[in-house]
Amino acid sequence: MRTVYVNGEYLPETEAKVSIFDRGFLMADGVYEVTSVLDGKLIDFDGHAIRLSRSLNELQMRNPISKEDLLEVHRELVRVNEIDEGLIYLQITRGSDGDRDFAFPDPDTTEPTIVLFTQSKPGMADSPAAKKGAKVISIEDIRWGRRDIKTVQLLYPSMGKMMAKKAGCDDAWMVEDGFVTEGTSNNAYIVMGNKIITRALSNEILHGITRAAVLRFAKEAQMVVEERNFTIHEAQQADEAFTTSASAFVMPVVEIDGVALGDGTPGKVAPRLREIYLDEMRKAAV
Repeated sequence: MRTVYVNGEYLPETEAKVSIFDRGFLMADGVYEVTSVLDGKLIDFDGHAIRLSRSLNELQMRNPISKEDLLEVHRELVRVNEIDEGLIYLQITRGSDGDRDFAFPDPDTTEPTIVLFTQSKPGMADSPAAKKGAKVISIEDIRWGRRDIKTVQLLYPSMGKMMAKKAGCDDAWMVEDGFVTEGTSNNAYIVMGNKIITRALSNEILHGITRAAVLRFAKEAQMVVEERNFTIHEAQQADEAFTTSASAFVMPVVEIDGVALGDGTPGKVAPRLREIYLDEMRKAAV
């Protein structure tokens, strides 16, 4: 049985409770972060904490916990749940003033709700899926316009995952105005020659923490990075493609809408970036 964290208390998961009037439950009025754990240590915690603060600010939501205390909660959950490889899920909602209303409750009298729990994922770093590569389909991107805020509004990405599963694939890339925005839970990239191409940061995509680290490592490794829009057709003509996320790190993509990239196996760039990312992140883990 896992120990979880709810509003300042460590509890058995069976005893954890949140109000039915919580705005996260009623309105999806909340934000979240997922931090990976490797070798019992936190990967890129600072990046996740900074993005959490930004998401809360964008939604005019009060942060109920300091960065230092949040780090201690993460570490304690890793310890008590004996997590060697896995994830820590963090969610903060606007809380509840005891009823349902579209208007925000008074932040001076309504405490935000904060919840954290662990997920054990042995073998996450040495994933067989990363050696095989992922197959993706394309779907229309019909999400709201502030995708840069990491909210708990994940219904359409979940539907996208199910569309991919129904098609016998692993994931979906979303397309808006003819251009790829991102994957359902990851940032998307293609490789043309010696150039890595990915959509530039804006309100239209999540500002991925893993994205930032991988692009930094790519540049340090003398790889060329171009931030611009690209189409599904261009992606199908690419030498390689891949995605990045906190839970899957760097994942090669070997097929897009039924078209194999290269010989249908991971190329050289994505696996190399995955190797660099895991090595560097392990060194910097807290």
